[in-house]
Amino acid sequence: MKKFYIKTFGCQMNVNDSEKMAGILRSLGYEKTDLPEEADLIIVNTCSVRAKPDNKAYSFIGNLKKIKKEKPETIIAVGGCVPQKEKESILRFKHVDLVFGTFNFMKIGELIKRAKKERVVEILNSKIPEEDKVPLIDSYLENPYVAYVTVQRGCNRFCSYCIVPFTRGRERSVKPELVLKEVKRLAERGVKEVHLLGQNVDFYNYEGIDLADLLYMVSEVEGIERIRFTTSHPCGFNRKIVEAMKNIEKVCPYVHLPPQSGSTKILERMNRGYTREEYTEKVMMLKEEIPKVALSGDFIVGFPGETTKDFEETLSLVETCVFDQGFVFEYSPRPFTKASNFKDDVPKEEKNRRLQELQNLLRVQAEEKNKKRLGCIEEVLVEGKSPKGKELSGRTKDNKLVVFDGSEELVGKFVEIEITETSPFFLKGKLLQKVKV
Repeated sequence: MKKFYIKTFGCQMNVNDSEKMAGILRSLGYEKTDLPEEADLIIVNTCSVRAKPDNKAYSFIGNLKKIKKEKPETIIAVGGCVPQKEKESILRFKHVDLVFGTFNFMKIGELIKRAKKERVVEILNSKIPEEDKVPLIDSYLENPYVAYVTVQRGCNRFCSYCIVPFTRGRERSVKPELVLKEVKRLAERGVKEVHLLGQNVDFYNYEGIDLADLLYMVSEVEGIERIRFTTSHPCGFNRKIVEAMKNIEKVCPYVHLPPQSGSTKILERMNRGYTREEYTEKVMMLKEEIPKVALSGDFIVGFPGETTKDFEETLSLVETCVFDQGFVFEYSPRPFTKASNFKDDVPKEEKNRRLQELQNLLRVQAEEKNKKRLGCIEEVLVEGKSPKGKELSGRTKDNKLVVFDGSEELVGKFVEIEITETSPFFLKGKLLQKVKV
């Protein structure tokens, strides 16, 4: 049996695409391996949202030259956002046999067959397949109890720093019946939790059926116990979605709502479409309706034109909204974007200083919120071994990572955990009893 290895960079959308490719390959008789040197086929699924994952991907691809030299018959394929935007940057690696874009991953089996005979470059820039016509694929799930379901692709927002509209195309929503069909198939396979994915999931709309409507529909699927959705956009996030979260027991009280900046001036330069006040109002509405909701967000520091005062407004926004988790990135210019023409006028050292200061504030907030969990009893869906591999780990309904001692027979089950230790990043606890299978 031939073996495949997939290296994924980037967001959950890329993870979901990789799982679908893995599912296709398994149906073709391939077996997954965690060692690239053992593989007959190596796929690198790239991300270009920031310079850092770009560079990591290039480094990884370059290192595959050694494997290709030792095993010339190994097929090396590179797909995803990087080749979609600039295929030449991948074609310079002469040991790469197959280059494909973000719209071509469903045809991975056909592309590999061609790549056995000649170098293949397949980048679709027009006639993007309608989501209704994309075949339903049984994904190979890294976690057999938690699955991603793509409900919306692409973006119409054109934030001045973001390359997604150029790599993923315009907004397209998946027909509700197809979403439900996939969720039901996942439930039959034992999946307990689904994540509804979209570049801007709040803008999901299929012939008048919006995200809130879809949440109600998915909640009716027997066997699915938890529902999450990501990534939200402040312009699309609304009271109807919050009401659905509040009314549907299965929908988790967790929202990833990226503010990116706390300065209205910078938000305008970013073309985000909302002000600091509008973002804050939505967060306050969310927390008023669902007091125990967990909030996370993304932040960019050092955006062109960001002054010390602008950065202080971001710190102030974080202090006002209070986050459970935050992801901070230094601004890096992306090709094709409007901001790539702006003067990158914040020095690297200052970007790093701001990143550290904002991360420290977010860490303090997370630690303070987690400390309040001491002695509490939490329901946890056990997902497997902890990152260090000695204990089990899982997540609470509001997305807190919990590690504890227990036997592997608990994986895939809901358990009650008494929280005994806390940190900014995870909780530790003691197993009390099994809740349900």
